[in-house]
Amino acid sequence: MSQQHFGKGYSGNVAENYERFFVPAIGAPLATDLIEIAALRPGERVLDVACGTGVVARLAAERVGDTGAIAGLDLNPGMLAVARSVTPSDMTIDWHEASAEAMPLPDGAFDVVLCQLGLQFVPDKPAALREMQRVLAPGGRLIMNVTGPTPPLFAIADEALARHIGPEAAGFVRLVFSLHDPDELQNLISGAGFHDVAVWRDTKTLRLPGPEEFLWQYVQSTPLAAAVAQADDESRAALERNVVAKWQEFVEDGALMLSPGIVVATARK
Repeated sequence: MSQQHFGKGYSGNVAENYERFFVPAIGAPLATDLIEIAALRPGERVLDVACGTGVVARLAAERVGDTGAIAGLDLNPGMLAVARSVTPSDMTIDWHEASAEAMPLPDGAFDVVLCQLGLQFVPDKPAALREMQRVLAPGGRLIMNVTGPTPPLFAIADEALARHIGPEAAGFVRLVFSLHDPDELQNLISGAGFHDVAVWRDTKTLRLPGPEEFLWQYVQSTPLAAAVAQADDESRAALERNVVAKWQEFVEDGALMLSPGIVVATARK
């Protein structure tokens, strides 16, 4: 594998690649499920926390219609730039560059708060949940999901990243799957002042591109891109060889099959 191979087809920055590769493969299928659970109604005001490139916010906008209002909040300006660029011109979404732990939004401004695969990345989770509770109107709903424990497919990638790229690269994969204990989530949400908290486990079967293709799509769509870019060609080639060989057992008809655990939570203010 050459440097050219490593970069092939990944002309975008991390946020652009996230929208191009991660969202269709993983983000959108999970967002569709989250929106179904949320049962949004026309006219509702909805906030998507840790919105990334906005897949949840755009699906929500379709449900609440012209009488509703949608906002997306994320700390990453690159993600928000992509979110703005891919949102249809006839769809109005207010984007906010801010931390989930300190939202520049008024009390009681939303009927629904959504958060997909985001809370695990927030350093102060209780503060973020208190903020979600604060911006909800009385009786407002929280619907969120996280993922874990680490699926075997990602455990393999994590081990290979640690060996061939470095420990900081492996740390990201662990963080993604770090919040998946239903009791922990229940306690966090209840502790932030929510009522009627319900938490349950689910699984989702996802059909991904083939091993080599998905490895580089995932790397280039996440903070792993920087660490892997700094590695030499030999290390990247070894990473690819190692992961692709071990991922063969998860391949069906040329596609990589992933069935991550999803933990879903709903609550009311």
